[in-house]
Amino acid sequence: MKVLLINGSPHKNGCTNAALTHVAGALQEDGIETEIFWIGTKPVRGCLGCGKCSELGKCAFDDDVCNQIVAKLDEIDGIVLGSPVFWAGPNGALKAVLDRVFMCGGKKLAGKAGAAVASARRAGTTATLDVLNKYFTFFHMPQAGSCYWPMVHGRNNTPEDVEQDIEGVAIMQQLGHSMAYMIKAQAAAKEAGVEPTLIAKPQYNYVH
Repeated sequence: MKVLLINGSPHKNGCTNAALTHVAGALQEDGIETEIFWIGTKPVRGCLGCGKCSELGKCAFDDDVCNQIVAKLDEIDGIVLGSPVFWAGPNGALKAVLDRVFMCGGKKLAGKAGAAVASARRAGTTATLDVLNKYFTFFHMPQAGSCYWPMVHGRNNTPEDVEQDIEGVAIMQQLGHSMAYMIKAQAAAKEAGVEPTLIAKPQYNYVH
């Protein structure tokens, strides 16, 4: 069993990474393998809505991290999205990557556990979490909960500040334990022959 944690910060070892490290540590304590993937600082593309991914099984553009992430989705049982707060929302580079990852590989994540965490100096965390959590809803992915909203606080991208946020650290750890339980429960249900009921979704256009 494995969880992929995506660090959507331009700072590899900053506050977002500190938060994800605590989530990963709790998952590992419960026997779940983890990988923290940093999206880096190189330019990334936004989705063009071209539809080629439906033919290729990956994004038509292969010059950034998108397809690296898509290639990992088959082997994981859960995903955690982590972002700093930029103007009361997620990092734009992360949003551009996730738009394409979920367009190309969302079906590979269908039904798997999801969670999102945000880091900020002060505010904008709940708005950021709202954006990130909507990716899970589209692919009927159950979201792991914690004991409060999954956010940490630190300024000037100082991970040491996150360690001082003792409540935030505990929230990250509980999130990891909750996700581990969810993944194990899903595996037990599947072994017992219990599968989710999925319906065919009709499409409707408001303008005819």
